[in-house]
Amino acid sequence: MFEVGWCVTLYTTVLSLEFSPIVFERLRWDWALRIVRSVMLPLVILGVILSFLHQSSLGSLFLIVPNKLHPLWYTPILPILFVLSAIGVGCAMVIFESFLSHRAFGHRLQMSILSDLGSVSLVVLIVTGVLRFLDLRGRHAFAAFNPGAMEERMFLLEVALGLVAPVIVLAVPKWRNSERGLFLGAVLVVLGFVLNRLNVSITGMVRGLGADYFPTWMEIAVTMSVVAVGFFLFRLAVKNLPIFGKH
Repeated sequence: MFEVGWCVTLYTTVLSLEFSPIVFERLRWDWALRIVRSVMLPLVILGVILSFLHQSSLGSLFLIVPNKLHPLWYTPILPILFVLSAIGVGCAMVIFESFLSHRAFGHRLQMSILSDLGSVSLVVLIVTGVLRFLDLRGRHAFAAFNPGAMEERMFLLEVALGLVAPVIVLAVPKWRNSERGLFLGAVLVVLGFVLNRLNVSITGMVRGLGADYFPTWMEIAVTMSVVAVGFFLFRLAVKNLPIFGKH
């Protein structure tokens, strides 16, 4: 957790520095703009390294509970699966955000780039799916599979919603190159990613801990409030800073 905390803190700092040229351009601070642009390449490299570290560290965190995390999710390669899923959902989030921004602000969609990101996400999903299947078979995790148990139902939902469905959508060129098909595939990838993280951290731990958990309305309200604040700040930045170029 200490390492994850440091990685997230440093990564947030790097992202702020990467975003700062837009603020400096708006404030006409040419001297600060030149300094940040001169170190932009090392900042990008550092950001990639920190994101890999923090995702793999999150996966490694659950390796200390082999007797509590359900066998469907506990695996020695969990850090690798966390990194791969983060790469896939990263591409999907760019697509998702681009479509929302297109609807909210009316800027043009760069479909050629977004379609390529959909292809990258497709490849990562296939690799992740094959790796998970081989790992589950190698550990004989399917031997005690009980379709009626909550964990197994959530696992099937995760696989169907976040793996099979988006692979089918993104694998069809006609759908991947259309706005609706690409957006649908991105939404499925994001939902599958969220479901996977919830299954690892909550669903897979219920039986081992011997306690049930469901977020209270206050926890849900706080989470939705944070998301709403993020949308508000992004809209505020778009309205007052040169985020999107003029077409």
